[in-house]
Amino acid sequence: MDQTIPKKALRNISEIRRYFHRNEDPIYFVSATNFNLLGLDEWVKNFKYICYIDCYDGRHPNVFCPSEQPHAEFQSIEDINNYLLQHKEVIDLVRRRGGSPKFVFLMFDEETERLARELGGEVWFPSAELRTRCDNKIETVRIGNKAGVPSVPNTLSEIRDYAHLREICEEAGLGHDLVLQSAFGDSGHTTFFIRSEDDFRRHEHEIVGEGEIKIMKRIDCRGSAIEACATKEGTIVGPLMTELVGFKELTPYRGGWCGNEIFDGAFSQEIRDRARDLTFRFGEQLREEGYRGYFELDFLIDQNTGDIWLGELNPRITGASSMTNHAAFAHADAPLFLFHLLEFSDVPFSLDVAELNDRWADPDMIDSWSQMVIKHTEDSVDILTDAPQTGIYKMANDGRVTFDRFDYHRRAVESENEAFFLRILQPGDYRYEGADLGILVTRGRSMNPDFTLNDRARRWIHGMKSAFSARPLPRAEAGPALADPAFKIL
Repeated sequence: MDQTIPKKALRNISEIRRYFHRNEDPIYFVSATNFNLLGLDEWVKNFKYICYIDCYDGRHPNVFCPSEQPHAEFQSIEDINNYLLQHKEVIDLVRRRGGSPKFVFLMFDEETERLARELGGEVWFPSAELRTRCDNKIETVRIGNKAGVPSVPNTLSEIRDYAHLREICEEAGLGHDLVLQSAFGDSGHTTFFIRSEDDFRRHEHEIVGEGEIKIMKRIDCRGSAIEACATKEGTIVGPLMTELVGFKELTPYRGGWCGNEIFDGAFSQEIRDRARDLTFRFGEQLREEGYRGYFELDFLIDQNTGDIWLGELNPRITGASSMTNHAAFAHADAPLFLFHLLEFSDVPFSLDVAELNDRWADPDMIDSWSQMVIKHTEDSVDILTDAPQTGIYKMANDGRVTFDRFDYHRRAVESENEAFFLRILQPGDYRYEGADLGILVTRGRSMNPDFTLNDRARRWIHGMKSAFSARPLPRAEAGPALADPAFKIL
Protein backbone atom coordinates (compact mmCIF):
# COMPACT_ATOMS: atom_id res chain seq x y z
CA MET A 1 0.00 0.00 0.00
CA ASP A 2 1.38 3.41 -0.99
CA GLN A 3 1.96 5.43 2.18
CA THR A 4 3.19 8.54 0.34
CA ILE A 5 1.72 11.64 1.91
CA PRO A 6 0.52 14.04 -0.81
CA LYS A 7 2.25 17.39 -0.76
CA LYS A 8 0.20 20.35 0.38
CA ALA A 9 -0.82 22.65 -2.47
CA LEU A 10 0.74 26.11 -2.51
CA ARG A 11 -1.97 28.75 -2.71
CA ASN A 12 -0.23 32.12 -2.90
CA ILE A 13 3.09 33.93 -3.37
CA SER A 14 3.91 33.80 0.33
CA GLU A 15 3.60 30.01 0.41
CA ILE A 16 5.64 29.66 -2.79
CA ARG A 17 8.45 31.76 -1.30
CA ARG A 18 8.37 29.74 1.91
CA TYR A 19 8.48 26.47 -0.04
CA PHE A 20 11.74 27.43 -1.77
CA HIS A 21 13.14 28.89 1.43
CA ARG A 22 12.84 25.36 2.86
CA ASN A 23 13.84 23.48 -0.31
CA GLU A 24 15.85 20.32 0.45
CA ASP A 25 16.74 18.89 -2.97
CA PRO A 26 19.98 20.28 -4.44
CA ILE A 27 19.42 22.46 -7.51
CA TYR A 28 22.40 23.25 -9.74
CA PHE A 29 22.76 25.89 -12.43
CA VAL A 30 25.54 24.58 -14.67
CA SER A 31 27.06 27.07 -17.10
CA ALA A 32 30.17 29.02 -18.04
CA THR A 33 29.29 31.66 -15.41
CA ASN A 34 26.43 32.27 -12.99
CA PHE A 35 25.48 35.56 -14.67
CA ASN A 36 22.10 34.49 -16.07
CA LEU A 37 20.71 33.44 -12.69
CA LEU A 38 22.69 35.85 -10.57
CA GLY A 39 21.27 36.05 -7.05
CA LEU A 40 18.83 33.16 -7.33
CA ASP A 41 20.75 31.26 -4.65
CA GLU A 42 19.42 33.78 -2.13
CA TRP A 43 15.84 32.79 -2.92
CA VAL A 44 16.27 29.00 -3.04
CA LYS A 45 17.85 26.91 -0.32
CA ASN A 46 20.39 24.37 -1.63
CA PHE A 47 20.82 26.23 -4.94
CA LYS A 48 24.41 26.11 -6.22
CA TYR A 49 26.25 27.28 -9.34
CA ILE A 50 28.70 24.98 -11.12
CA CYS A 51 30.75 27.18 -13.45
CA TYR A 52 33.70 26.94 -15.80
CA ILE A 53 34.86 30.52 -15.23
CA ASP A 54 35.51 31.77 -11.71
CA CYS A 55 34.36 35.37 -11.96
CA TYR A 56 34.80 35.87 -8.20
CA ASP A 57 38.29 34.53 -7.47
CA GLY A 58 36.82 31.93 -5.11
CA ARG A 59 34.91 34.45 -3.01
CA HIS A 60 31.31 33.57 -3.96
CA PRO A 61 30.02 31.04 -1.39
CA ASN A 62 27.68 29.26 -3.80
CA VAL A 63 29.83 29.13 -6.94
CA PHE A 64 31.86 25.97 -7.52
CA CYS A 65 34.55 26.01 -10.23
CA PRO A 66 36.47 22.75 -10.67
CA SER A 67 40.16 22.81 -11.51
CA GLU A 68 41.10 22.97 -15.18
CA GLN A 69 41.41 19.59 -16.89
CA PRO A 70 42.52 18.79 -20.46
CA HIS A 71 39.62 18.99 -22.90
CA ALA A 72 38.85 19.43 -26.58
CA GLU A 73 38.32 23.00 -27.75
CA PHE A 74 34.83 24.12 -26.82
CA GLN A 75 32.55 24.76 -29.78
CA SER A 76 29.42 25.62 -27.82
CA ILE A 77 28.03 26.31 -24.37
CA GLU A 78 26.76 22.71 -24.45
CA ASP A 79 30.36 21.52 -24.73
CA ILE A 80 31.24 23.50 -21.60
CA ASN A 81 28.34 22.01 -19.64
CA ASN A 82 29.12 18.46 -20.77
CA TYR A 83 32.75 18.94 -19.73
CA LEU A 84 31.62 20.14 -16.30
CA LEU A 85 29.19 17.25 -15.74
CA GLN A 86 31.96 14.74 -16.48
CA HIS A 87 34.55 16.45 -14.27
CA LYS A 88 35.49 14.27 -11.28
CA GLU A 89 35.34 17.21 -8.87
CA VAL A 90 31.79 18.04 -10.02
CA ILE A 91 30.72 14.39 -9.78
CA ASP A 92 32.18 14.21 -6.27
CA LEU A 93 30.38 17.42 -5.26
CA VAL A 94 26.99 16.23 -6.50
CA ARG A 95 27.36 12.82 -4.87
CA ARG A 96 28.67 14.27 -1.62
CA ARG A 97 25.70 16.63 -1.30
CA GLY A 98 23.29 13.77 -2.04
CA GLY A 99 19.55 14.23 -2.32
CA SER A 100 17.71 14.13 -5.62
CA PRO A 101 19.67 16.64 -7.72
CA LYS A 102 17.98 18.95 -10.24
CA PHE A 103 19.87 20.66 -13.03
CA VAL A 104 19.12 23.85 -14.96
CA PHE A 105 21.19 25.22 -17.82
CA LEU A 106 21.48 28.11 -20.22
CA MET A 107 22.02 25.62 -23.07
CA PHE A 108 22.07 21.83 -23.17
CA ASP A 109 21.75 18.93 -25.59
CA GLU A 110 20.90 15.22 -25.48
CA GLU A 111 24.38 14.40 -24.15
CA THR A 112 23.84 16.85 -21.27
CA GLU A 113 20.57 15.12 -20.46
CA ARG A 114 22.33 11.74 -20.42
CA LEU A 115 25.09 12.99 -18.13
CA ALA A 116 22.55 14.49 -15.73
CA ARG A 117 20.75 11.15 -15.54
CA GLU A 118 24.06 9.39 -14.83
CA LEU A 119 24.40 11.67 -11.80
CA GLY A 120 20.95 10.58 -10.64
CA GLY A 121 19.46 13.94 -11.51
CA GLU A 122 16.66 15.53 -13.50
CA VAL A 123 16.88 18.37 -16.01
CA TRP A 124 14.26 20.93 -15.07
CA PHE A 125 13.62 22.19 -18.58
CA PRO A 126 11.70 20.88 -21.58
CA SER A 127 13.65 18.29 -23.54
CA ALA A 128 16.61 19.35 -25.66
CA GLU A 129 14.77 18.04 -28.72
CA LEU A 130 11.73 20.24 -28.09
CA ARG A 131 13.85 23.27 -27.22
CA THR A 132 15.84 22.87 -30.44
CA ARG A 133 12.63 22.73 -32.48
CA CYS A 134 11.23 25.85 -30.83
CA ASP A 135 14.58 27.65 -31.07
CA ASN A 136 14.55 27.36 -34.85
CA LYS A 137 13.76 30.87 -36.12
CA ILE A 138 11.71 29.40 -38.93
CA GLU A 139 9.60 27.41 -36.48
CA THR A 140 9.21 30.51 -34.30
CA VAL A 141 7.42 32.26 -37.16
CA ARG A 142 5.03 29.34 -37.51
CA ILE A 143 4.31 29.16 -33.76
CA GLY A 144 3.72 32.92 -33.75
CA ASN A 145 1.33 32.67 -36.68
CA LYS A 146 -0.71 30.03 -34.83
CA ALA A 147 -0.78 32.24 -31.73
CA GLY A 148 -1.79 35.37 -33.64
CA VAL A 149 1.57 37.01 -32.93
CA PRO A 150 2.70 38.59 -36.22
CA SER A 151 6.26 38.65 -37.52
CA VAL A 152 7.78 41.39 -39.68
CA PRO A 153 6.54 40.86 -43.27
CA ASN A 154 8.59 37.89 -44.40
CA THR A 155 8.83 34.76 -46.41
CA LEU A 156 10.64 31.50 -45.71
CA SER A 157 12.71 29.91 -48.45
CA GLU A 158 15.97 28.29 -49.38
CA ILE A 159 18.18 30.63 -51.43
CA ARG A 160 20.25 29.51 -54.42
CA ASP A 161 21.89 32.83 -55.34
CA TYR A 162 21.26 36.57 -55.39
CA ALA A 163 19.08 36.41 -58.51
CA HIS A 164 16.93 33.79 -56.76
CA LEU A 165 16.66 36.04 -53.68
CA ARG A 166 15.48 38.94 -55.86
CA GLU A 167 12.89 36.69 -57.47
CA ILE A 168 11.58 35.51 -54.08
CA CYS A 169 11.28 39.09 -52.81
CA GLU A 170 9.48 40.27 -55.93
CA GLU A 171 6.87 37.54 -55.48
CA ALA A 172 6.48 38.28 -51.75
CA GLY A 173 6.42 42.06 -52.17
CA LEU A 174 9.26 42.58 -49.66
CA GLY A 175 11.32 45.02 -51.72
CA HIS A 176 15.11 44.74 -51.81
CA ASP A 177 16.20 46.28 -48.48
CA LEU A 178 16.23 43.07 -46.50
CA VAL A 179 17.20 41.33 -43.27
CA LEU A 180 17.99 37.63 -43.57
CA GLN A 181 18.23 35.17 -40.69
CA SER A 182 19.22 31.52 -40.73
CA ALA A 183 17.47 29.04 -38.47
CA PHE A 184 19.92 29.18 -35.56
CA GLY A 185 22.37 31.70 -34.13
CA ASP A 186 22.42 34.71 -31.82
CA SER A 187 23.91 38.12 -31.13
CA GLY A 188 24.05 39.05 -34.80
CA HIS A 189 26.12 36.04 -35.90
CA THR A 190 23.47 34.83 -38.35
CA THR A 191 21.59 38.03 -39.10
CA PHE A 192 22.49 39.59 -42.45
CA PHE A 193 21.54 43.02 -43.79
CA ILE A 194 21.22 42.76 -47.57
CA ARG A 195 20.64 45.81 -49.75
CA SER A 196 22.77 44.94 -52.78
CA GLU A 197 24.52 42.08 -54.53
CA ASP A 198 27.77 43.15 -52.86
CA ASP A 199 26.10 42.71 -49.44
CA PHE A 200 24.92 39.26 -50.50
CA ARG A 201 28.36 38.22 -51.72
CA ARG A 202 29.89 39.02 -48.32
CA HIS A 203 27.58 36.53 -46.61
CA GLU A 204 26.82 34.11 -49.44
CA HIS A 205 28.67 31.22 -47.79
CA GLU A 206 26.49 31.63 -44.68
CA ILE A 207 23.21 31.80 -46.64
CA VAL A 208 23.39 29.44 -49.61
CA GLY A 209 23.11 25.79 -48.64
CA GLU A 210 21.92 26.59 -45.10
CA GLY A 211 18.36 25.43 -45.67
CA GLU A 212 15.30 27.60 -45.17
CA ILE A 213 16.12 31.24 -44.51
CA LYS A 214 13.85 33.85 -42.97
CA ILE A 215 13.73 36.77 -45.44
CA MET A 216 12.31 39.94 -43.90
CA LYS A 217 11.46 43.38 -45.11
CA ARG A 218 13.81 45.78 -43.35
CA ILE A 219 11.99 48.23 -41.08
CA ASP A 220 13.07 51.17 -38.94
CA CYS A 221 12.61 49.53 -35.58
CA ARG A 222 13.59 49.57 -31.96
CA GLY A 223 14.53 46.29 -30.32
CA SER A 224 12.91 45.11 -27.12
CA ALA A 225 12.89 41.97 -25.00
CA ILE A 226 10.38 40.42 -22.66
CA GLU A 227 10.64 37.24 -20.59
CA ALA A 228 7.84 34.97 -19.45
CA CYS A 229 7.13 31.58 -17.93
CA ALA A 230 4.53 29.15 -19.26
CA THR A 231 2.98 27.27 -16.32
CA LYS A 232 0.00 24.95 -15.91
CA GLU A 233 -1.89 27.94 -14.46
CA GLY A 234 -1.10 30.14 -17.46
CA THR A 235 1.73 32.29 -18.80
CA ILE A 236 3.33 34.73 -16.36
CA VAL A 237 4.79 37.77 -18.15
CA GLY A 238 7.66 40.00 -17.06
CA PRO A 239 8.39 43.63 -18.03
CA LEU A 240 9.25 44.89 -21.51
CA MET A 241 12.92 45.90 -21.72
CA THR A 242 14.86 47.91 -24.26
CA GLU A 243 17.78 46.24 -26.02
CA LEU A 244 21.24 47.60 -26.71
CA VAL A 245 22.10 46.42 -30.20
CA GLY A 246 25.17 46.78 -32.38
CA PHE A 247 26.97 49.58 -30.49
CA LYS A 248 30.55 49.54 -31.78
CA GLU A 249 31.90 50.40 -28.32
CA LEU A 250 30.43 47.13 -27.00
CA THR A 251 30.30 44.58 -29.82
CA PRO A 252 31.95 44.03 -33.20
CA TYR A 253 28.75 42.45 -34.54
CA ARG A 254 26.29 44.57 -36.48
CA GLY A 255 22.88 43.73 -35.08
CA GLY A 256 24.52 42.01 -32.11
CA TRP A 257 22.82 42.15 -28.70
CA CYS A 258 24.99 43.91 -26.13
CA GLY A 259 22.75 44.72 -23.19
CA ASN A 260 19.36 45.83 -21.88
CA GLU A 261 17.65 48.59 -19.98
CA ILE A 262 14.64 48.29 -17.74
CA PHE A 263 12.68 51.41 -16.75
CA ASP A 264 9.00 52.32 -16.61
CA GLY A 265 9.14 54.95 -19.37
CA ALA A 266 10.87 52.80 -21.97
CA PHE A 267 7.73 52.47 -24.05
CA SER A 268 4.23 53.88 -24.06
CA GLN A 269 1.59 52.12 -21.98
CA GLU A 270 -0.14 51.08 -25.21
CA ILE A 271 3.00 49.36 -26.51
CA ARG A 272 3.71 47.70 -23.15
CA ASP A 273 0.16 46.38 -22.94
CA ARG A 274 0.28 45.09 -26.51
CA ALA A 275 3.65 43.37 -25.96
CA ARG A 276 2.41 41.71 -22.78
CA ASP A 277 -0.74 40.47 -24.53
CA LEU A 278 1.27 39.06 -27.46
CA THR A 279 3.71 37.38 -25.06
CA PHE A 280 0.84 35.80 -23.13
CA ARG A 281 -0.65 34.49 -26.37
CA PHE A 282 2.68 33.10 -27.51
CA GLY A 283 3.20 31.41 -24.15
CA GLU A 284 -0.22 29.78 -24.33
CA GLN A 285 0.63 28.46 -27.81
CA LEU A 286 3.94 27.14 -26.51
CA ARG A 287 1.98 25.18 -23.93
CA GLU A 288 -0.06 23.71 -26.80
CA GLU A 289 3.25 22.73 -28.45
CA GLY A 290 4.24 20.88 -25.26
CA TYR A 291 6.72 23.51 -24.04
CA ARG A 292 6.59 24.82 -20.48
CA GLY A 293 8.77 27.02 -18.33
CA TYR A 294 10.93 30.05 -18.98
CA PHE A 295 11.23 31.75 -22.37
CA GLU A 296 12.07 35.13 -23.90
CA LEU A 297 10.70 36.97 -26.94
CA ASP A 298 12.37 39.74 -28.91
CA PHE A 299 9.91 42.25 -30.32
CA LEU A 300 10.67 44.78 -33.05
CA ILE A 301 8.75 48.01 -32.61
CA ASP A 302 8.28 49.95 -35.86
CA GLN A 303 9.28 53.54 -35.14
CA ASN A 304 7.13 54.86 -37.98
CA THR A 305 3.88 53.02 -37.32
CA GLY A 306 4.16 51.77 -33.72
CA ASP A 307 3.42 48.22 -34.91
CA ILE A 308 4.91 45.42 -32.80
CA TRP A 309 6.45 42.49 -34.63
CA LEU A 310 7.79 39.20 -33.31
CA GLY A 311 11.57 39.08 -33.72
CA GLU A 312 12.66 35.75 -32.26
CA LEU A 313 12.09 33.26 -29.47
CA ASN A 314 14.68 32.08 -26.97
CA PRO A 315 13.22 28.96 -25.27
CA ARG A 316 15.39 29.31 -22.16
CA ILE A 317 16.85 31.84 -19.78
CA THR A 318 18.86 34.52 -21.59
CA GLY A 319 21.31 37.36 -21.12
CA ALA A 320 18.35 39.51 -20.06
CA SER A 321 17.26 37.13 -17.29
CA SER A 322 19.39 38.84 -14.67
CA MET A 323 17.49 42.07 -15.37
CA THR A 324 14.08 40.42 -15.15
CA ASN A 325 14.85 38.52 -11.95
CA HIS A 326 16.18 41.62 -10.16
CA ALA A 327 13.35 44.01 -11.08
CA ALA A 328 11.28 45.61 -8.34
CA PHE A 329 8.42 43.15 -8.84
CA ALA A 330 10.81 40.26 -8.14
CA HIS A 331 11.65 41.69 -4.74
CA ALA A 332 7.98 42.46 -4.03
CA ASP A 333 6.72 39.00 -5.06
CA ALA A 334 9.26 36.51 -6.44
CA PRO A 335 11.73 36.27 -9.32
CA LEU A 336 10.19 34.99 -12.54
CA PHE A 337 12.56 32.00 -12.57
CA LEU A 338 11.12 30.84 -9.25
CA PHE A 339 7.90 30.05 -11.12
CA HIS A 340 9.92 28.01 -13.61
CA LEU A 341 11.31 25.92 -10.74
CA LEU A 342 7.81 25.66 -9.30
CA GLU A 343 6.45 24.38 -12.62
CA PHE A 344 9.03 21.58 -12.70
CA SER A 345 8.74 20.63 -9.05
CA ASP A 346 6.14 18.02 -8.14
CA VAL A 347 4.38 20.28 -5.67
CA PRO A 348 0.80 21.25 -6.60
CA PHE A 349 0.04 24.96 -6.73
CA SER A 350 -2.71 27.35 -7.67
CA LEU A 351 -2.08 30.87 -8.89
CA ASP A 352 -4.20 33.72 -10.22
CA VAL A 353 -2.01 34.44 -13.23
CA ALA A 354 -4.23 37.26 -14.55
CA GLU A 355 -4.01 39.08 -11.20
CA LEU A 356 -0.25 38.55 -11.03
CA ASN A 357 0.26 39.84 -14.58
CA ASP A 358 -1.88 42.89 -13.88
CA ARG A 359 0.14 43.66 -10.75
CA TRP A 360 3.46 43.27 -12.54
CA ALA A 361 2.25 45.62 -15.29
CA ASP A 362 2.11 48.48 -12.76
CA PRO A 363 4.95 50.96 -13.49
CA ASP A 364 5.68 51.06 -9.74
CA MET A 365 6.85 47.45 -10.11
CA ILE A 366 9.69 48.56 -12.41
CA ASP A 367 12.82 50.43 -11.33
CA SER A 368 15.55 51.77 -13.60
CA TRP A 369 18.62 49.64 -14.37
CA SER A 370 20.91 48.99 -17.28
CA GLN A 371 23.39 46.26 -18.19
CA MET A 372 26.08 46.38 -20.85
CA VAL A 373 27.93 43.32 -22.15
CA ILE A 374 31.42 44.57 -22.98
CA LYS A 375 33.30 42.68 -25.70
CA HIS A 376 36.75 43.24 -27.16
CA THR A 377 35.90 45.14 -30.32
CA GLU A 378 39.33 45.52 -31.94
CA ASP A 379 40.56 43.22 -34.69
CA SER A 380 43.48 41.97 -32.63
CA VAL A 381 44.60 39.04 -30.49
CA ASP A 382 46.76 39.22 -27.37
CA ILE A 383 47.04 37.65 -23.90
CA LEU A 384 45.62 39.39 -20.84
CA THR A 385 48.08 40.24 -18.11
CA ASP A 386 45.63 42.10 -15.88
CA ALA A 387 41.83 42.33 -15.63
CA PRO A 388 39.55 44.29 -13.29
CA GLN A 389 38.11 42.12 -10.54
CA THR A 390 34.41 41.56 -9.99
CA GLY A 391 32.87 44.10 -7.65
CA ILE A 392 31.63 47.65 -7.22
CA TYR A 393 33.28 50.47 -9.17
CA LYS A 394 32.89 54.23 -8.80
CA MET A 395 32.99 56.99 -11.38
CA ALA A 396 34.50 60.32 -10.35
CA ASN A 397 33.20 63.67 -11.60
CA ASP A 398 35.96 63.77 -14.23
CA GLY A 399 34.89 60.37 -15.62
CA ARG A 400 37.67 58.28 -14.03
CA VAL A 401 36.54 54.79 -13.04
CA THR A 402 38.09 53.09 -10.01
CA PHE A 403 37.50 49.88 -8.06
CA ASP A 404 35.77 50.49 -4.73
CA ARG A 405 35.01 47.14 -3.08
CA PHE A 406 34.35 43.48 -3.75
CA ASP A 407 30.74 42.35 -3.90
CA TYR A 408 28.67 39.79 -5.78
CA HIS A 409 25.30 41.51 -5.23
CA ARG A 410 23.97 43.77 -7.94
CA ARG A 411 21.82 45.56 -5.38
CA ALA A 412 25.01 46.84 -3.70
CA VAL A 413 25.08 49.58 -6.38
CA GLU A 414 23.87 52.65 -4.50
CA SER A 415 23.78 55.40 -7.14
CA GLU A 416 24.29 56.11 -10.83
CA ASN A 417 27.95 56.87 -10.07
CA GLU A 418 28.47 53.25 -9.01
CA ALA A 419 28.33 50.06 -11.05
CA PHE A 420 28.62 46.32 -10.55
CA PHE A 421 31.15 44.68 -12.86
CA LEU A 422 31.18 40.92 -13.41
CA ARG A 423 34.52 39.96 -14.88
CA ILE A 424 34.52 37.23 -17.54
CA LEU A 425 37.95 37.27 -19.22
CA GLN A 426 40.83 36.61 -16.83
CA PRO A 427 44.60 37.13 -16.82
CA GLY A 428 46.20 34.50 -19.03
CA ASP A 429 43.19 34.32 -21.37
CA TYR A 430 43.37 35.25 -25.03
CA ARG A 431 41.72 38.58 -25.83
CA TYR A 432 40.35 38.46 -29.37
CA GLU A 433 37.71 40.27 -31.38
CA GLY A 434 34.30 39.36 -29.92
CA ALA A 435 35.63 37.98 -26.62
CA ASP A 436 33.45 38.81 -23.61
CA LEU A 437 35.40 41.04 -21.21
CA GLY A 438 32.62 41.39 -18.65
CA ILE A 439 29.17 42.71 -17.81
CA LEU A 440 28.57 46.13 -16.30
CA VAL A 441 25.34 46.79 -14.38
CA THR A 442 24.33 50.34 -13.46
CA ARG A 443 21.36 52.16 -12.06
CA GLY A 444 19.62 54.44 -14.54
CA ARG A 445 19.79 54.43 -18.32
CA SER A 446 22.71 53.73 -20.63
CA MET A 447 20.97 55.20 -23.69
CA ASN A 448 19.62 58.61 -24.67
CA PRO A 449 15.94 59.11 -25.60
CA ASP A 450 16.96 58.56 -29.24
CA PHE A 451 18.43 55.17 -28.24
CA THR A 452 22.07 56.07 -28.75
CA LEU A 453 24.63 55.43 -25.99
CA ASN A 454 24.67 58.29 -23.49
CA ASP A 455 27.87 59.96 -22.30
CA ARG A 456 27.79 58.26 -18.90
CA ALA A 457 27.66 54.83 -20.53
CA ARG A 458 30.54 55.71 -22.83
CA ARG A 459 32.65 56.79 -19.85
CA TRP A 460 31.85 53.56 -18.01
CA ILE A 461 32.80 51.48 -21.06
CA HIS A 462 36.05 53.38 -21.57
CA GLY A 463 36.91 53.14 -17.87
CA MET A 464 36.35 49.39 -17.66
CA LYS A 465 38.15 48.60 -20.92
CA SER A 466 41.11 50.71 -19.77
CA ALA A 467 41.46 48.48 -16.70
CA PHE A 468 42.49 45.53 -18.91
CA SER A 469 46.16 45.05 -19.84
CA ALA A 470 47.65 42.57 -22.31
CA ARG A 471 50.88 41.47 -23.90
CA PRO A 472 51.40 40.60 -27.57
CA LEU A 473 51.37 36.99 -28.64
CA PRO A 474 54.77 35.33 -28.96
CA ARG A 475 55.65 35.09 -32.63
CA ALA A 476 55.36 31.32 -32.68
CA GLU A 477 51.94 31.34 -30.97
CA ALA A 478 48.89 31.35 -33.21
CA GLY A 479 46.31 31.93 -30.50
CA PRO A 480 42.82 30.39 -30.28
CA ALA A 481 42.43 29.90 -34.04
CA LEU A 482 42.43 33.71 -34.10
CA ALA A 483 38.69 33.74 -34.39
CA ASP A 484 35.52 34.18 -32.39
CA PRO A 485 34.41 30.73 -31.25
CA ALA A 486 31.02 31.47 -32.88
CA PHE A 487 29.06 31.12 -29.65
CA LYS A 488 28.48 33.37 -26.68
CA ILE A 489 28.86 32.18 -23.12
CA LEU A 490 26.15 34.45 -21.71
